Amino acid sequence: MNARGRLTYLFTLSRPRFWLYLAGPILVGVAFAADATSDLFTTAAVVLFGYFLVPGNVLLYGVNDAFDADVDEPNPKKDEREARWRGDAAVTAAVVGAGLLGLALFAVVPRLAWPYLAGFFVLGVEYSAPPFRFKTTPFLDSLSNGLYVLPGAAAFAAVAGRHPPLAALVGAWTWAMGMHTFSAVPDIEPDREAGIRTTATFLGERRTYVYCVACWLAAATAFALVDWRLGAVLLAYPLTVVAVAASGISVDRAYWWFPALNTLVGMALTMGALWRLLYG
Repeated sequence: MNARGRLTYLFTLSRPRFWLYLAGPILVGVAFAADATSDLFTTAAVVLFGYFLVPGNVLLYGVNDAFDADVDEPNPKKDEREARWRGDAAVTAAVVGAGLLGLALFAVVPRLAWPYLAGFFVLGVEYSAPPFRFKTTPFLDSLSNGLYVLPGAAAFAAVAGRHPPLAALVGAWTWAMGMHTFSAVPDIEPDREAGIRTTATFLGERRTYVYCVACWLAAATAFALVDWRLGAVLLAYPLTVVAVAASGISVDRAYWWFPALNTLVGMALTMGALWRLLYG
């Protein structure tokens, strides 16, 4: 594989459709943390967004693909939408380098944000890698995926100088749990063939829908404790799952709508926070 081929492969491996799953919470966290427009562009905010837009995704999905290379063999999604692991020395070095680059973030953000960054790196690696490999244990796979909101929590702490509201953290965490588990539904059969146990393989498709609705209702309730309008926006998720389940639309198709839904919801939250900042 030449240099251009490796860059193309790393781009595909990083799941560009999902880049905002890590970087989006930073935008939301910064917008809600800011007391002035200048806070939106602090060094910590800009560096965190830049890292979690691309290198953070290279690390997260690179580790995932490296340790899932064998079990991904029967999964057609790897050919159609993603990339199968091609772990030559340069690609492996890029993934390791993305992790080492992340350690430099601790020199940029205040100590208040360190626990959130540390939590991301521990969960992000151990979700896929031994010894814990959380992704192979039902419900722990779901619970550990709160890792997606930790960059946003770190950004909030770095800009505001205080921890995010506990209700917001609970809401964001349960949102991520629902999002992860719904995304695992298309993989139920390939995972079962590969002997992988997940929340989705344990529950089956129908009960997984119920689980996702429960997670997202919990998220909406928690966010409503912060502001009822936040809770109202988050209701888009359980309503979407109910619509998908009732309509008989293939989950393989519906799964790919969620990046757009997440972008719209994140945009609504961010614009609401900016409106508060600019117009009080």
